[in-house]
Amino acid sequence: MKIQPTPMNSSPNTFTQQLQSAWALQGSMLCVGLDPDTARIPASPQGKPLGIFEFCRDIADATADVVCAFKPQFAYFASQGAEDQLEKLIRHLKDRHPQIPVILDSKRGDIGSTAEHYALEAFERYGADAITVNPYMGSDSIAPYLKHHGKGVIVLCRTSNPGGSDLQFLNIASDGKPLYLHVAELAAKKWNASGQISLVVGATFPEEIAKVRAVVGEMPLLIPGIGAQGGDLNATVQAGRISNKPGTGMMINSSRAILYAGQGPDFAERARAVAIETRDALRAAAQ
Repeated sequence: MKIQPTPMNSSPNTFTQQLQSAWALQGSMLCVGLDPDTARIPASPQGKPLGIFEFCRDIADATADVVCAFKPQFAYFASQGAEDQLEKLIRHLKDRHPQIPVILDSKRGDIGSTAEHYALEAFERYGADAITVNPYMGSDSIAPYLKHHGKGVIVLCRTSNPGGSDLQFLNIASDGKPLYLHVAELAAKKWNASGQISLVVGATFPEEIAKVRAVVGEMPLLIPGIGAQGGDLNATVQAGRISNKPGTGMMINSSRAILYAGQGPDFAERARAVAIETRDALRAAAQ
């Protein structure tokens, strides 16, 4: 099966412009996470020298016309010594599907020159359009990424894992708000001078998605947790939707449910079928 790239009418210059274009051109809020677990990769690419790259490439090529973003997870590549395959994959995505923004999911969180080098790694070495970051060390851990013009910085806010409540739901003494809403306010009102900040808010907490949306307005949200993690798709879309702009405002991520939909030679076609089903469900929920 050969999927042709979707043509672009223009070349957006920033991450948020890329997203706006992708939402409009693709008619999709689906983000496909590229998390290549070598124990689950189908037999056809498994064990090959470039098997991780080939698996992710084939999934991406099969789903590129039904997504608004791709999100390779750094750890899945680095743990296998496959950083060169990650570089090759992102080059392929940018060459073959330039209309789709690429988010490097590495959740970096450090300050000063270390953060500057993490930014160089994401944007210069790998060529990603955006990166996920951890805000625990404050504004000077975010600033180095914002120096890269037009690049997206996606800040962890209310994560989808159960243990996220250990810290994110603690009330802040100064204003009585939970920590995740304090992060949302900082991101929207103090840190976002570039207009390129987004937030991670998990689909497993739709009530919190709605609270974050009320704080940040039309800021894009990266929402993991549907599919294998069990987040309610309809509740997620209703909580995070922008009332006057249906079909925008969210990058709703699914990884395992799409990647491992099939284990045979037709694994990419099976992934495409699940991606189309998920995209269509998101569209219906947004109406």
